[in-house]
Amino acid sequence: MAGDPGLFGPRSVTWQLHGDPMMWIAGVRALYLQALHPRAVRGVVQNSAAFQRNEQGRRDAWGRLMRTADFVGTLSYGTTDAAERAGAAVRRIHRALSATDPATGERYGVDDPALLLWVHCAEVDSYLHVLRRSGYPVGAAQADRYLDEQRESARLVGLDPDTVPGDRAALAAYFDRVRPELALTPEARGVDDFLRRPPAPAPLVPARAVLWGWVARLAYGALPAYAHELYGRPAPPPRAVTRRLRATGRLLRAIPPTVRWQLPPRHILRAVARLGPDTRPAPYKLRHGAAILDGHGDARGELRG
Repeated sequence: MAGDPGLFGPRSVTWQLHGDPMMWIAGVRALYLQALHPRAVRGVVQNSAAFQRNEQGRRDAWGRLMRTADFVGTLSYGTTDAAERAGAAVRRIHRALSATDPATGERYGVDDPALLLWVHCAEVDSYLHVLRRSGYPVGAAQADRYLDEQRESARLVGLDPDTVPGDRAALAAYFDRVRPELALTPEARGVDDFLRRPPAPAPLVPARAVLWGWVARLAYGALPAYAHELYGRPAPPPRAVTRRLRATGRLLRAIPPTVRWQLPPRHILRAVARLGPDTRPAPYKLRHGAAILDGHGDARGELRG
């Protein structure tokens, strides 16, 4: 490779997973899960216009989603320098923001490590869960390797990597510890309403009902049972959710990658141009991981959380 491979590089599990189109559905699942932590969701809602039902809210909502996709793409496929600069920018923004607990009046920073850890764990759990459940060939050992790799992403947002779960057992133990803190707050209800019916221009409302509605239902269905209980809305039977995730995965993966990667923010195209065509992310590099990755394992297991 002639160029800088970045934080993870083409031989990593992260490189293969984050190029999959099901990451968009996984990202929405992460938002649903993150919203159930009262302090974390207040930090988002009190510092964002994205959840306002007006023109400003509509612009900020979609802008926020694209900024998140750009950040994940930069960390996954950008140069080392670009990833470090993106992380520094996020840490700088977080240091300047705070939120208020309406019950106690306590003011706290959104860069509280406990809150950053919740956001991180909800994200990586959602990425792994949705991709594995939709048929992406991630073995058990490869899933553990992915979580270990993602400690580097956690470092960039301000966490000590040694405090971040680095395998499935540690991640499951973390969710067991934090579950008593989760609740359906008014802010979480607002996020739920936003994800079910995000603001859109009038001409796009019918498309929102069909296309985005499918994404939101899939993401909600993929949540753990305790999240469904907290939200108070039933989910389809787990087997039905798995069938729909697999069908959606087959449909989206049938679109040629060179077509999918043309969509913004195009980090994969830039990475392949920088490092060469052999570095393109692909599922087969996990299926035949003995020659590329250290991990082996079947793809039958599903993550807890």
